[in-house]
Amino acid sequence: MTTESAVEAVEAGEIPVLKGTGEGDLSQQVTRKYLIGKTQEELEGIALSFGEQKYRGKQMHQLIYKNKIRTVKELAQIPKQLRDAMESAGWNIGRSPIHHVATSKDGTVKILLRLDDSRLVEAVGIPVKDKEGNAKLTVCVSSQVGCALKCAFCATGKGGFARNLKSHEIVDQVLTIEDIFRQRVTNIVFMGMGEPLMNLEAVLNAHRTINKELLIGQRMMTISTVGVPNTIRRLAAHKLQSTLAISLHAPNQDLRSQIVPSAKGYPLDALLEDCKYYFETTGRRLSFEYTLLAGVNDQREHAEELATLLHQWDLGRHVNIIPYNPIADSEFERPTKARVLAFVETLSKRRVTTSVRVTRGLDANAACGQLRNEFQKTPLQAPMELSVPA
Repeated sequence: MTTESAVEAVEAGEIPVLKGTGEGDLSQQVTRKYLIGKTQEELEGIALSFGEQKYRGKQMHQLIYKNKIRTVKELAQIPKQLRDAMESAGWNIGRSPIHHVATSKDGTVKILLRLDDSRLVEAVGIPVKDKEGNAKLTVCVSSQVGCALKCAFCATGKGGFARNLKSHEIVDQVLTIEDIFRQRVTNIVFMGMGEPLMNLEAVLNAHRTINKELLIGQRMMTISTVGVPNTIRRLAAHKLQSTLAISLHAPNQDLRSQIVPSAKGYPLDALLEDCKYYFETTGRRLSFEYTLLAGVNDQREHAEELATLLHQWDLGRHVNIIPYNPIADSEFERPTKARVLAFVETLSKRRVTTSVRVTRGLDANAACGQLRNEFQKTPLQAPMELSVPA
């Protein structure tokens, strides 16, 4: 789907852009429950609990994940009596209305979803063609409303932290991008707003739903983390086939702690020791992300030091170089193309495989948190202090 047709679909009302909280006004006494995330077997159990036949669950599964309906009222194949009973019991699909859509000349589409509590969260759809010319669609999903880690160069951190996303709110981002593009999503990257490993349970539940219900392969998904104590080893226990990407951004502890404040409590050696454990436990090689900041971490000596570090830990298989995507009110600048190429060349000479991320959506504020910050001028405050998982 082209950028123009995506916008036209929204403007024509084919893809709802709502100002309310979405589905059904329920009594405050009724606990809201969500169907997104349920397996076919669980949906069959729900149907049986209302005295209906088991096959109604299969119908619901098809309508939710294939037809991508947005409300219980749209469960057209289900008897009205069952729909009404489910709504009265607090069941919702779990879809959020689109608050805003921003499109880029390169085809990237960025959306803001308005959640039940009126918080805004971002997702990005990135269409590309592979070497054979086949259309691919990657979704960059958010895992939190904001982020508490406040990396120095990140727009999301500047916008503050409100709460973790629920698993259905993560899956909904994928469904909405598919709605807009009218195309199947092929790749998922947990690289949007928030730190995925600080919301590990919801991320794992969303990962399962995307894999088992939306049928997107685990190897087509990447989970990115700046590093949170006690979580990489917990993630390793699940032995996912997805890629774990470590947001490194510096080749030594001193520089990293300046760029990534949370690194002060999670030293680089401890992080890499956990990375080594992850590889030994899962057999899956990690990748490393390195945002190049002009004059800060982009010199040849930084590349030399990075190569030495990764070879020392036998983790030097792949580094994804990310030229900084400028944001408002930032002290950092994007490096020159020559500086990027010199950094890559230095790593390559040291036998470290590199790739340079192609910048997408600059005219759509596609860097994490940028679009949300446009619509929410006051930084969010968490309702309670965020704790590091034990």
